[in-house]
Amino acid sequence: MTEANNRHNDFIEKLTEIVELNISDEQFGVSELSEAVGMSRSNVLRKVKKATGLSVSLFIRNIRLKHAHELLQQSDVSVSEVCYAVGFGSTSYFTKCYKEHYGYPPGETIAQLQSETSSEEKQNISKKFAITGLLVIVAAALIYFGFTFTEEPTNKEAIPYGKSIAVLPFVNNSGDSSNTYFVNGLMVSVLNDLQKIEDLKVISRTSVEKFRNNTKTIPEIGEELKVSYVVEGSGQKVNDKILLSIQLLDAANDEPIWSQRFERDAVDVFDLQKEISNIITKRIEVMVTPEEIARINKQPTQDLIAYDYFLQGYDELHFGNRESLEKSISSFTKAVEQDTTFARAYAGIAMAYYYLDIFQRDKLHQEDLNFYADKALFYDDELAQSLIAKSMYYMSLGNCKSAIPFLKKALKYNPNSAIALNFLSDIYATCVPDAGNYLRHTLKGLEVNIAANDSSSTSFNYMHLSNALVQNGFVQEAEHYINKSLSYNPNNLFSDYVKAYILYARDKDLPKTRERLRATLDKDTTRLDVLQELAKVCYYLRDFESSYAYFKAFDDARERYNMDIFKNIDGEIAFVYAQMGKVRESQEFMVRFKEYVDNNPTVAKNVELAMYYSYIGETEKALDHFEIYANDEDVHYWSLLFLDREPLLDNIRTTPRFKEIFETMRSKFWQRHRRLKEEISPIELL
Repeated sequence: MTEANNRHNDFIEKLTEIVELNISDEQFGVSELSEAVGMSRSNVLRKVKKATGLSVSLFIRNIRLKHAHELLQQSDVSVSEVCYAVGFGSTSYFTKCYKEHYGYPPGETIAQLQSETSSEEKQNISKKFAITGLLVIVAAALIYFGFTFTEEPTNKEAIPYGKSIAVLPFVNNSGDSSNTYFVNGLMVSVLNDLQKIEDLKVISRTSVEKFRNNTKTIPEIGEELKVSYVVEGSGQKVNDKILLSIQLLDAANDEPIWSQRFERDAVDVFDLQKEISNIITKRIEVMVTPEEIARINKQPTQDLIAYDYFLQGYDELHFGNRESLEKSISSFTKAVEQDTTFARAYAGIAMAYYYLDIFQRDKLHQEDLNFYADKALFYDDELAQSLIAKSMYYMSLGNCKSAIPFLKKALKYNPNSAIALNFLSDIYATCVPDAGNYLRHTLKGLEVNIAANDSSSTSFNYMHLSNALVQNGFVQEAEHYINKSLSYNPNNLFSDYVKAYILYARDKDLPKTRERLRATLDKDTTRLDVLQELAKVCYYLRDFESSYAYFKAFDDARERYNMDIFKNIDGEIAFVYAQMGKVRESQEFMVRFKEYVDNNPTVAKNVELAMYYSYIGETEKALDHFEIYANDEDVHYWSLLFLDREPLLDNIRTTPRFKEIFETMRSKFWQRHRRLKEEISPIELL
């Protein structure tokens, strides 16, 4: 057995012990297990999936069922006693799960075991006579088939993308275009219900919208979205009646699995949505936990007028432009006036205010955003949208760290939330740098939001993935995806300069990197992000004259447009200005750099302090801070590629202690890289 297998077995044994200690606690689930083992929820999910092929929910359930099986072999216990002893809150649900697992209901366990024992005894009598005949048959079969064995298709082959589904935009069958929001609302409601199921991968609305008027076949759509199943629908609202046709299809073969036409009273809209979700999950045999069932069955409002206003607001919110956002606020406000406890509508108002402010220097709606997010949480603190709305408030303040717990909790209640995954990906990429979590959330986000509405958005999605991969040392995979990003949009200059660095990680050719960045800047000379990257590469090459020219052009533009950006490079600018004899300006930049570093809450703070103290000659302080940084778990690949040539570290770089610390940092990075590779198997993405 390999070392990796041993580690997997040890990990699974540890998890099993923890579950067994909590076997009677029906509330003990994925989150509690993750907390008990001291790992993130996503990490546990991936490791259990890799080791057992099961979701964590199913892994826990199987342990409960095994204990139930053992208890039921005692003649003095009832099924209901065993049910609660192993943590099932419902006898009927326990019976269903037990029968699916063992093939018979729990009440028949002893009889079944006795029957199996009797059968074994009979089989042993005839076994010795059967062996000889069996050998003859096997030999003949080998000769006939030429020693070639053909396995039956596995379940994985039957559903190439596992338990995964896309709900395509429903068609409005009425001649009244004003009816569209209601039909869209039915589609989104079914989508949202399915997204709450951990055992099912559900493609986001953003990804399916591109197929609204698309002529692609179902197999083509399934292949592009990487799903096994597709849901199509069409309907209309006629007076107080809902007419809806639904079809569930095997995506690979374009074969219907289930189809049905519904005609219901409008007052039964929530029951209709639940019924459709329930039928779909049963048809594709998805495991739905009692907690997930409860969340799906939770009615958003009792007031149909409020719900109608909400659907109008949600449809406008999806368009995202200022006019639509203001319309959505108006509709959501009418919804909460009609039902003052409507959490989902309060969350909608908060989200609309966030998007109104998102690209504005002066945030005009922060108080409104916070007020409505709190109202949403007050009425439903387990609603993913309420939690996301509150995270938006913290992000609007620039306090990304406080947003993280709300986004993680949102994923607990909606594991397929593309918006929560994308926010976390962005946070771990920039505000709270964490290369491992950046990659994890980017991968999952891309999985559920695989086909954006346009090629430009898709290009950015793949750019994020390639950036996350290279930060974790997966250079070959990063190159693959940055090329894919540029194939969707050759004019994506973000991808252009990320590729320059990926190729540097591959070839270690810094002069060539300078040439590539110059070519990128030539495409758009107003790009200050590219300009400062080019200045830094010249700085690393110690071409201080060129670096000074680029840094000066960058800083002049920054001052001219009053832009508070890239303050982290002021130390490098100070160094270059000093080399060019600009002593006073250099000192001013270094003072600004120190002020920035003192207020920097990220893991980069210690390496920046090391640069500062090295520059001013306090080498022991510099080495102390560098050692703290090197021991951090979130050091990314760029540190290995650039810190040993960083001019600001000149005063300590040749010391034995620096070299020792750097080698320790390098070793720890590659150890983490190997663990991450086992966890997510990024090569499988290719």
